[in-house]
Amino acid sequence: MESKSAGENIAVLRKARKMSQAQLGRAAGLSVSYLSKIETGLRPVTPPVASACAKAMRITNARIYGQPFRDRPRTEAERLDSLRTAVRRHTLPREDAPDPKTLAVDLKRAAHLRSEAQYLDLLDILPKLLGQATATAFVARGDAVAWGQVADLYGCAYAVAHRLGEPDLADMIVSRQQWAAHQTWNPDAEAAASWNEAGTYQSAGHYDDGLAIVDRAIVTYERMGTDAASSAVILGSLHLRGVVLASRHKDAAATEAHLARARELATKLPQTGDALLHNLTFGTGNTALYELAAHIELEQPDRAVTMAAPLLKKPPAGLKPSRIARLHIDVARARLAVGEVAGAEESLKMAFKVAPEMTELHPMSREVLRVLFVMHQRTRPDLMEMAKRVGLTD
Repeated sequence: MESKSAGENIAVLRKARKMSQAQLGRAAGLSVSYLSKIETGLRPVTPPVASACAKAMRITNARIYGQPFRDRPRTEAERLDSLRTAVRRHTLPREDAPDPKTLAVDLKRAAHLRSEAQYLDLLDILPKLLGQATATAFVARGDAVAWGQVADLYGCAYAVAHRLGEPDLADMIVSRQQWAAHQTWNPDAEAAASWNEAGTYQSAGHYDDGLAIVDRAIVTYERMGTDAASSAVILGSLHLRGVVLASRHKDAAATEAHLARARELATKLPQTGDALLHNLTFGTGNTALYELAAHIELEQPDRAVTMAAPLLKKPPAGLKPSRIARLHIDVARARLAVGEVAGAEESLKMAFKVAPEMTELHPMSREVLRVLFVMHQRTRPDLMEMAKRVGLTD
């Protein structure tokens, strides 16, 4: 059984609501010609397009993108249920506080799995580890480090829920992350929680509300005052979230304002590679990747293609596989938009090579692949293999 693509879902949902393409097009601000190409797989469904269609049909973005799995394995569903239970029982951990050294090793492994985009392996360890870290924090009472670790684990859990297409679970996880960050005075953890909170608005297509969350978090954090290295990573990451939200909101001025501030903050870090703090990656490299993506969202794919050349030749130091794979996915989007079909396919191949789980799940890699597959399915065996891998065909 094939899984439906976002374009196919739009067509099914539109017909279920007895809307013509002309009616949906008017409500979503799309031409009938463009909407037809989206529904038949000749154009990718971008996040802003998905949001516009979702709003017009009064449904969620998640309904349009659907579940990226054709049939979720029973074991995986059980693991997700275990995570839901652990998140629900956030004040009632079943586990005891473990040996501090053992906990430190497990926390480091969780952060590593997240940065390597190994979401299913991370899902395996999160339920028990959340309980253990929370039990440790309760014993330590108001210790900022202990509660910061709990908040960071919820950040890892958010990444899993987000990538596995579980928006309701992601929303609940963010509330738990905020709860953990508020147990003690830890401005870094609170700002990281706000970063994920803005991400829930981004996923839902509420870009203006997400920008409001980002702006509030930036003002709050700047008032608190922390050491320079830490604040550069936290503030820079918040501004990068603002870049995504503003560019998808088609606000070029706000996009550039957030980019300019991010570039300035990046100069305050050692120029040996991007830094990772509270699961947030920031530096000159990641800033460049966000700028490239913003060009695509602002319908300037030619600028993105030009900017991609040096980044692909020499990827920025310090970026983990999840970020490098995202670079290749965005380059695939840009190349497809300017008609470089072969280049788009090569970029997707690289994304699969760097971070296979993330690429299989990412909405835009699936959308670009669907367009390429519709155009060239019989003449490109590699496309057929990738399409089978993500469930676009049997």
